[in-house]
Amino acid sequence: MKLDGIHHITCITGDAPRNVEFYTGTMGLRMVKKSVNQDDPTIYHLFYADELGSPGADITFFEYPGAPRGRAGAGMVHRIVWRVDSPEALVFWEGRLLDAGIEAARTDDRMRFFDPEGLGLELRVVETDDEPLRAKHPDVPEEFAITGFEGARAYSSDVDASRDLFEKVLSFEDAGDASWEIRGATRGSFYAFDAAPAQHGLSGAGTVHHVAWATPMDEHQAWRDRIAERGYEVTPVIDRFWFRSIYFREPSGVLFEIATQGPGFSVDEPVETLGEHLTLPPNFEHLRDKLAEVLTPLPNPRA
Repeated sequence: MKLDGIHHITCITGDAPRNVEFYTGTMGLRMVKKSVNQDDPTIYHLFYADELGSPGADITFFEYPGAPRGRAGAGMVHRIVWRVDSPEALVFWEGRLLDAGIEAARTDDRMRFFDPEGLGLELRVVETDDEPLRAKHPDVPEEFAITGFEGARAYSSDVDASRDLFEKVLSFEDAGDASWEIRGATRGSFYAFDAAPAQHGLSGAGTVHHVAWATPMDEHQAWRDRIAERGYEVTPVIDRFWFRSIYFREPSGVLFEIATQGPGFSVDEPVETLGEHLTLPPNFEHLRDKLAEVLTPLPNPRA
């Protein structure tokens, strides 16, 4: 079995309206699902991705209104890396971010910056045969659009403690320099470590909650069995309606998820109107009226 790279990455925001504006406006992604955190339905779970909401392009956010800014430390992801197709795309994004008041550090093949709440982001020029996962935005030329995830970087105080999980359990390949790569039938991604800073990390706005890896539905239970057999504490399979999930902690402390590639976001609303309305899994539908009273009003970015 091989995981198909990153499925999604979930982060925390304290300001959903500003979050929507940045990721659908500035970054040109599509909101493909506006829902709630299924473990705490009083808060949003917002999903941004390509036009179809594909695994491999999906950055998501829990909104804790007014949450103070967090700080990445040991056992936390500190940078999310997206793909673009060319150095010319980096030039475009540098100008677009500057127009939005966001400074970026650009080299020939990559550019690093932070979102409005301090989440570390990177655009990297990547040559790959993977399908480009693009969203459509009137101000972002198609050839410059983000094409999906390339990987993630985390802080660790003991990189070797994670080696067994990556190489023996999850079947990643050692790429050297404290990094590993995984490639499945459709996509691939990397995961890398940097030395942890002296300051302890703080969960909060602008931090990563977890990283999810993609698998076909028919291999999901086998992944759970393999992880449990190697002595890692892993949850039962949880039905998230749009996908199924298991969760466990990577030895450095980062929360990992393995999520199925289906059924997908179009199982309960047409592709043409993904993300335009609050969508709830069936077992949460009875809460709709109450949730309307507590969730932050949000604009439809494609109105």
